[in-house]
Amino acid sequence: MSTRNISPLKATVLKHIRNLIDCLVNIKDESGEFLLTLQDGTVIDTKGWNDWEASLYGLLKFNEITGDKEAISIALKWFEKQFEIGTSKNVNTMSPLLTAAFLHEAKYADYRVHLDSWAEWVMHEMPRTEEGGLQHITYLVDNYQQLWDDTLMMSVLPLAKIGLVLGRPHYIEEAKRQFMLHIKYLQDLQTGLWFHGWTFDGRHHFGKALWGRGNCWVTIAIPEFIEMLNLPETDGVRLYLVTSLKAQIDALVKYQDPETGLWHTIIDDSTSYLEASATAGFCFGILKALRLRLIPKEERYVNAAKKAFQGVLANITDSGELKQVSFGTPVFETIDGYKQIPLTSMPYGQSLALLALTEYLRVFLV
Repeated sequence: MSTRNISPLKATVLKHIRNLIDCLVNIKDESGEFLLTLQDGTVIDTKGWNDWEASLYGLLKFNEITGDKEAISIALKWFEKQFEIGTSKNVNTMSPLLTAAFLHEAKYADYRVHLDSWAEWVMHEMPRTEEGGLQHITYLVDNYQQLWDDTLMMSVLPLAKIGLVLGRPHYIEEAKRQFMLHIKYLQDLQTGLWFHGWTFDGRHHFGKALWGRGNCWVTIAIPEFIEMLNLPETDGVRLYLVTSLKAQIDALVKYQDPETGLWHTIIDDSTSYLEASATAGFCFGILKALRLRLIPKEERYVNAAKKAFQGVLANITDSGELKQVSFGTPVFETIDGYKQIPLTSMPYGQSLALLALTEYLRVFLV
């Protein structure tokens, strides 16, 4: 897309988006600090573009809004390589299948075999908690009987989309149930925010952390899910999800840092550091909730999204790296554990910034 004869702000946003994409596909662990060795000896670069946990959804959204063909080309090349290599299945490695399902639906590639394999694993082989929740299994840890808030984005949304693409309504019904089950056990009744994790093994919320990035995946996932399934305004599941989302966004408006527009990594703890990837997710989710009319177009919501957008822009370097991004974060028994997580560039940070900027572009600049 040419940036000639368009507004200066739109040109700036498009430039940032292209820089974010360039940084995303070239990101890697130069120090060895963030390499992960699996039991079979496989070494995973958890920062790298070629990791199976890489985030491609921002590329898809950029193409959706601008028609940018390079974004699709990058995603197709990634899948060509990664499907050849393969990986073990877990909550996070399921996440790219959401983008794969969209690409398959648009006939960019034939991923039917892969979509079938991964969705069937979620439905029938993925470990479950009590009440049939998706247990948050990762590369190294089973997280026995644990529900985490990021599971909805990483595994449940892909399952729903694959259900639509392959014509399997039972996948969609299972996805609905997972959303309701996660709300039941993870949304804090007092604040409206979400706890990072819940375990049925002892029945508690660990350190009761209202963790920023985990919350942002929810702010993204609920509007995406409602739009994906085209749930009518009178649908009971939609009404349930909307009330949950609004309660969360009301709390986010309250806790946003007024000076920077960012949120703290523990949202209600101002002694924890400010974190940009969560802020990008909140920016996208609030803007999309406004666009879909899931929340009323009130000044407090619009202003929160705009301040978040400015906060994200302020943390993108000239080379396209989103700064103030916390590394991968397990559920901790204490709040202090979250405060010790290092800050470093990450693929999900790049993709979350892409989502925020593309949604801002769509809402205000298209």
